[in-house]
Amino acid sequence: MTTTTPRTIPLVDLSQFEKGDQAQRQAFIEQLGSAFHNIGFVGVTGHGIAKDLIDDFYAAAKEFFALPVELKRRYEVPGAAGQRGYTSFGKEHAKQSQVADLKEFFQIGQELADRSDSAFQANPEVTEVPQFMKLGTQLYRSFEASGGSLLRAIALYLGLDEKYFDQYINDGMSILRAIHYPPITEEPKSAIRAEQHEDINLITLLVGASAGGLQLQTASGEWQEIVPENDEIVINVGDMLQRLTNNYLKSTTHRVVNPPREEWDKPRLSIPFFLHPRPEMKLDVLPSTVTPDRPQAYAPITAGEYLDERLREIGLKK
Repeated sequence: MTTTTPRTIPLVDLSQFEKGDQAQRQAFIEQLGSAFHNIGFVGVTGHGIAKDLIDDFYAAAKEFFALPVELKRRYEVPGAAGQRGYTSFGKEHAKQSQVADLKEFFQIGQELADRSDSAFQANPEVTEVPQFMKLGTQLYRSFEASGGSLLRAIALYLGLDEKYFDQYINDGMSILRAIHYPPITEEPKSAIRAEQHEDINLITLLVGASAGGLQLQTASGEWQEIVPENDEIVINVGDMLQRLTNNYLKSTTHRVVNPPREEWDKPRLSIPFFLHPRPEMKLDVLPSTVTPDRPQAYAPITAGEYLDERLREIGLKK
């Protein structure tokens, strides 16, 4: 008799919302909303992101991170606070920690049709691995589309117009991040691959990492491993959505732990998509989420102001 490990997070099928009848759509909205309210994480199948595209981008990212450090450093973008291009090993830390995470990463940002805005920064082209940016841009658009569907379902769950988020995420400041956790070569001082943290954005979409280690913290303070299956992507609530909903939807603390010593020689590659709105979106608490039991917890702020504040806290912006 085989025993299966119980799931840490619920599993939902996005195609029920996008292609289902009214009852299926409503069931999906309730399941997604309940997962975001109670756990802050959910697994999603039927998301329409092609497995070949994910696999090909993983291969291209692996090729990029295998380049010599001095070559990779050519793709650091001055003044971008890590929001475009390469960020070298040991630069980013969790906001409550001064010890850098054991990772390096490359970020692909929004490609705007109108590049006249002085704030716009182009993504660097990686000449050594030409398919890296081409595939990354395609994957970015796929994530953007699936993320938009999930936010439409959440808007309905919150009693808002289905397209409430559309205006804010169109040309939003979303980021596709390829993270490389190199093999561990010596006893880490106190750092783990990614110290416990919450994400800054509205929602994060994560395709299965090349190795385990992702854990979420339950309400009682326990750490539970998240093990995605088959083609599922893991979605979690970010601080912006938690703030907007006055803590009704939970931005849950999570981390990436180091593997057992016998697996220290294995690198880990992870591809999260951080779905951000446009900088001018107001994150003022939705009036419908303020109740006698849950008084207003946050002062008004824009998404751009909030992002700036957080990038300073994690060491990417001076």
